[in-house]
Amino acid sequence: MRMSVLSSVVWVAACGGSQARPDGDGGGVDGAGGDGAVEGPGCEAPPTFAAGLAPTRVLHVDAAAAAGGDGSVGAPLRTIGAAAAIATPGTAIRIAPGVHAADQYVADLRGTATAPIWIGGEPGQPRPSIVGGGEGLHLTRAAYVVVHDLEVTGATANGINLDDGGDVADATAAHHVVVERVYIHGIGTGGNNDCLKVSGVHDLAVYDARFADCGAGGSGVDHVGSHRSVVARSTFEGVMENAVQAKGGSEDVDVRDSRIRISGSRAINLGGSTGLEFFRPPLSATTPNAEARRIRAFNNAITGLGASATPFAFVGCVDCLVAHNLVRGQQRWHLRILQETVTQGGYTFLPASNGRVISNVFEYDASTLATAVNVGGGTAADTFTFATNLWTAPAGGGAAPTLPVPETGGLYEVSSDHDGIPDDPRAPIVGSPLLSSPVAGAGAVLAEVPGTIDGICRGTTASPTTLGPLEAVSGTL
Repeated sequence: MRMSVLSSVVWVAACGGSQARPDGDGGGVDGAGGDGAVEGPGCEAPPTFAAGLAPTRVLHVDAAAAAGGDGSVGAPLRTIGAAAAIATPGTAIRIAPGVHAADQYVADLRGTATAPIWIGGEPGQPRPSIVGGGEGLHLTRAAYVVVHDLEVTGATANGINLDDGGDVADATAAHHVVVERVYIHGIGTGGNNDCLKVSGVHDLAVYDARFADCGAGGSGVDHVGSHRSVVARSTFEGVMENAVQAKGGSEDVDVRDSRIRISGSRAINLGGSTGLEFFRPPLSATTPNAEARRIRAFNNAITGLGASATPFAFVGCVDCLVAHNLVRGQQRWHLRILQETVTQGGYTFLPASNGRVISNVFEYDASTLATAVNVGGGTAADTFTFATNLWTAPAGGGAAPTLPVPETGGLYEVSSDHDGIPDDPRAPIVGSPLLSSPVAGAGAVLAEVPGTIDGICRGTTASPTTLGPLEAVSGTL
C-alpha cells in the first residue's frame, strides 16, 4: 500500500484549525446540530453568514401539540408555518423529533445579517422528518434564513424549494439562505424532480448535506438563475440525473469538497437548457447572454459512473472551471462541451467557451469510453484550456486522450494513488498519495482551489500541489 492513514474524525488544515468531519449522513450526528455553522480552517469552504450567531428568541414546533400553542416550551405550535408567521429576526424555529406534515409553504421570511431566522431540529435531538406531500418545505422570498438538521422524504415534486417568488428582475427577492445538515431523499415520481430546487436565490450555502434518490430526471441541487452559491462537503447518491446543476443565468457557483455516486448521465452540469422566461436576471436584447458563467467544480470525488455518463458537462457555460477532481468509473466521456441554448427570440447567447480543465484525475474503463471529450455544435471548444490532468485506465487499453486543444503537462497511464477515497460516498477517506507518487507536485496552483477535499492547504513545503482532490503526504512506496 502507498497510503498514509488520515484521520476519519478530524479535518486538518495546514493553515490552521480543525473541525469534525461529517458523519456521512448529512454532515453531523443526528441531534448534534446547532443554529450556526462552525468556522473551519482557512482552506475549507468559507463560513456562512450565520457562523457564530445565536438566536435571541425560540419558538417550538411539535406536530402532536394541542391547538392554541404560543411556541413556548410548554405550548408548542403545530406547524412550521404557524411559527414562521410570528417569527422575527433572531428567532429560532425549533422542530421536535418525529414526523411533520409536508407542503409547508412560507413566504417573506426575512431575518437580518446579524439576526437570522433559523428553521431546524432541536439541539441534541434526532432530526425531525417532513414526509410526503407535493413538496416538503417551500420558502419563497426568504432572506437571512438558515434551514438545518431536517430530513425530507417522500415528496412527489421537490424536497425543499427555495425561490424568489417569480421576481426574476429583483436580486434582493431571495438571498442569504443557508441549508446545512439536511438529509433529502426519496423524492419525485421518476421525472424532473429535485431534492433541493433553487430559483433566483443569491448568496446560498449548502453545507454538510446528504441527497439520495432525487428523481430520475432531477438533481440533488438544481440552481436556476442563482448567483454566489457554494455547495460543499455534501454527498450525492442513487437515482438522479445530476448531482448539481447551475443554469438559467447562474453565476459564481462553487461545487466543492463533495462525494458523488449517482445513476444519471451528467454528474455536474455546468450550465444547461432553460426557458427564456426563467432567466435571472432577465435576458438582455442588447448584450450577449449566457446560460451560466463562472461555475466551478473542484475537489470532488465522482465514482461509479455508468457507460452512458459524463462527470462534467459544460453546457453553454462561460469561464467555467473543473479542477482537482477525482473521477473513477465507466464513463462514456470524460467531458462534454455542448450548446443547448442558442440565439433565438431576439436574444444572443454566448457559446460554451473559455473553460478550464486542470489537475484532475480521470480513471476509466477503456472499453466503455467513446471519446475523451464530446464536442457539440455551436461551441467554442478551441478556447478551452487543458493542463496537468491524469488520464489512466487501470485495467489497461488506455491512451493519451484526443482533446479539442493541446494539453500542457498531462500525465498518462500511471497510478493515480487515490484509492484512499472509497467508491461509497459515505465511507471515510482513509489515505492520500505519498510524496513519491507521480501525481505529487504535478498539479497546478489555482487561486480558486486553496485546499483539498479534506481541508489541507495546497502547495506547502511539506505538501506540494498534487493532482486530484487530495494532497500528498510523507512516506515511501
